[in-house]
Amino acid sequence: MTTSTSSPAIPPILAGKTGLVFGVANKRSIAWAIAKAWHAAGAKLIFSYQGERIKGYVEELTSELDENVPFYPCDVSRDEDISEFFASARQHTERVDLVLHSIAYAPKEALENDFLSTNREAFRVAHDISAYSLVALAREAAPLMTEGGSIVAMSYYGAEKVVPHYNVMGVAKASLEATTRYLAFDLGPKKIRVNCISAGPMNTLAARGISGFTQMIKHYQDRAPLRRSCTAEELGQTGVFLASEGAGAITGQVIYVDGGYQIMGM
Repeated sequence: MTTSTSSPAIPPILAGKTGLVFGVANKRSIAWAIAKAWHAAGAKLIFSYQGERIKGYVEELTSELDENVPFYPCDVSRDEDISEFFASARQHTERVDLVLHSIAYAPKEALENDFLSTNREAFRVAHDISAYSLVALAREAAPLMTEGGSIVAMSYYGAEKVVPHYNVMGVAKASLEATTRYLAFDLGPKKIRVNCISAGPMNTLAARGISGFTQMIKHYQDRAPLRRSCTAEELGQTGVFLASEGAGAITGQVIYVDGGYQIMGM
């Protein structure tokens, strides 16, 4: 007579971890795709929102995960708002393991004309919200990341090469990627990793503000090695990987999830 023993259940890869999510705007947000994947992998999450309109979307979406998922206001252009958000987060957890920064903004007119026409205020605002906010959030998060952790920011190919009409946002994303590297250096001794995901074009609220977006999608279908860009689910799984111990030696990097488009010369 033989007996069989079942193997113990393997816990979800992010079980026991707590993450902060910045940048969910609606169900098509890349931030939402990654947040869902983090949740499915076992992480407990705390969300931010900016403004009453976004609050409604975040409240509706987070109810799909758990009725008790906390969410708090945070305007990342205001240091006092950031401090208040983290004070609220401390009511739920003494430790943070994951931070998702999926925040970018430039005035609409700065994405319609040529880059040369960018005015001083549009340049300042784009860099403040899209790049400096990562520094401000990391500074508040680091003291709570007592066991190390992972900070993930969202970038785009326009940081590396000229993408028509992306304009000042491309320059701000280049600043974001450089910021990632400097933060990776500063926070490395604390075992905090900082990386960017550079996603291919997707039909998000932010993408709709870019002139010629439909042609951009078609170009990826014609030129990318995989003949496509990427899916929300693929970005979510990349986010899980960067949050996991499997990426334990990866920091200061830009990970391209774009169907291979970034490798192409012609």
